[in-house]
Amino acid sequence: MAFAITSAAFASGATIPPRYTCDGEDLSPPLAWQGAPEGTRAFALICDDPDAPAGTWIHWVIYNIPATEAGLAEGIPSQETLPNGARQGVNSWGRVGYNGPCPPRGTHRYFFTLYALNTLLQLGPGARRDDLLRALRGHILAETRLMGTYARR
Repeated sequence: MAFAITSAAFASGATIPPRYTCDGEDLSPPLAWQGAPEGTRAFALICDDPDAPAGTWIHWVIYNIPATEAGLAEGIPSQETLPNGARQGVNSWGRVGYNGPCPPRGTHRYFFTLYALNTLLQLGPGARRDDLLRALRGHILAETRLMGTYARR
């Protein structure tokens, strides 16, 4: 079974429902994954928008998700460390946790990239995407991606 990430809220390539955007409740969407490779010790996830006018906009950074987890529930709270030990980083708004799609104009693509890692990262809470990407080097066993789109009404 190949490593794959899905969401019960939207299919790959489909529109992200407003509930998960700044036009709705701005909740993180439910995510599920399967097929993590043997030796996975933790997961990390980055959600970003490469279509933002100022360059790639980071919507969510979460890491040290325990290998025993098979997904993330809807509406993960915006706190640095979650009860399961997962840590959340800072997004492009300068906030910890998830902030959903809120494009100024046009249809944007939102990539949820999940990494299976061979270790827990020695990275404190509140890290930024670039900090996480540096910490991931040499520890990625596999990665998978889910892409959704969104345009403001």
